[in-house]
Amino acid sequence: MDKSLDEIIATTRPKGIRKSNPRRNSGKAQVLGTANSAPAARARAVPASNGAKTVPAPTSQQPADKIIVSNLPIDVNELQVRELFHTTVGPLKDVTLHYDSAGRSKGVAAIHFQRRGDGTKAYQQYNNRLIDGS
Repeated sequence: MDKSLDEIIATTRPKGIRKSNPRRNSGKAQVLGTANSAPAARARAVPASNGAKTVPAPTSQQPADKIIVSNLPIDVNELQVRELFHTTVGPLKDVTLHYDSAGRSKGVAAIHFQRRGDGTKAYQQYNNRLIDGS
């Protein structure tokens, strides 16, 4: 080893090649999700009066058959969610309540209705409203 570390690095790396920095690649900002993007991509959760949130169904021409309800109490189970939406909105395909790694409810339920438009109906009926009346 008769060369210094600087000499070894200088001889092994080709001259004129720079590592690119993604922040300096262009002066233009990238915009993800503009006014022209799909309604589902622009949808934002709107807080309900009891802290529960529902992800808005697309308000365009297509009726929705799925909704997501969040901020549910941790003691609510899938059967209760299924019963509520089946009796007040319509028949369901699937109800999925999300759990953490310890098996506790995350307070988020995904509800898939059998008929198109029932998701939109449920959103209009329950968004920004108390579900249990308390």
